[in-house]
Amino acid sequence: MFTANPHPLLVPFDGSFDVRAAATAPGKDKKGSRWKELLEPEVKALADAQYRLFADGRFAVLLVFQALDAAGKDSTIRHVFAGVNPCGLHVTAFKQPSRGELAHDFLWRTTAHLPERGSVAIFSRSYYEEALVVRVHPELLAAQRLSTRPSAAFWDERLRAIRDHERHLAEQGTVILKFWLNISRDEQRKQLLERIDEPKKNWKFNVGDLDERARWDDYLAAYEHCLNATSRPWAPWYAVPADNKYYRRLQVAKIVNEALQSLGLDFPRADAAAKTALAAAKARLLAERD
Repeated sequence: MFTANPHPLLVPFDGSFDVRAAATAPGKDKKGSRWKELLEPEVKALADAQYRLFADGRFAVLLVFQALDAAGKDSTIRHVFAGVNPCGLHVTAFKQPSRGELAHDFLWRTTAHLPERGSVAIFSRSYYEEALVVRVHPELLAAQRLSTRPSAAFWDERLRAIRDHERHLAEQGTVILKFWLNISRDEQRKQLLERIDEPKKNWKFNVGDLDERARWDDYLAAYEHCLNATSRPWAPWYAVPADNKYYRRLQVAKIVNEALQSLGLDFPRADAAAKTALAAAKARLLAERD
């Protein structure tokens, strides 16, 4: 089972993570002028790793992206995974659940999108919405027709269910990496204004985003509880500073590549019987007339 190595952006497993102390900007990084340039080799390495992942066939990879509005989930996914073979990559953006999805347990709608061995699945938002957005807006639970009322114990039970779910997946060969793109309030304001001022970005703006922005402190509290309860060695969270898009993309790419490299992925080696069969097949092909 995959276990995370120590990393500066890793959310600790002991419940000590403080969201307000987490960086939203990269700070003093001497490579700042080269972040965009440094992403290119990471993208190429990721494409090669996915090819080996497919050939190796022992592992599946699930990447979860969560963030407040305008933190750059979609652009990060687009740029980091630009070189990956689409046949081995499945991206799902989870929006408001449908009536049919609400009639099932909260983990049901994501299960059908889990990756098979040899492939990568990306969740842009995920089952974590049920412990984040729904926690900030508990009135949404009415549509789920539950017999219990929201309480501290209720949210703890949801997070326990997620921990159990992820541990089961990890034990079955799924590598789980989760990214919280941590945007500052000032940077979010800047991004929302760009969506208003730039006509080609108007479609991204939703007036409701301002209502969610007004609940900033509530969301941070929900994220802190969620990340502390569910960052585990087999399904770690990484708090990625999101104010600089080039730094954000580079860090995500490096973390994914480091995890895949730790798996020892390789192409299957032919045994004696397979080598004999290959030699026979080659002889038949060479014997054919042009």
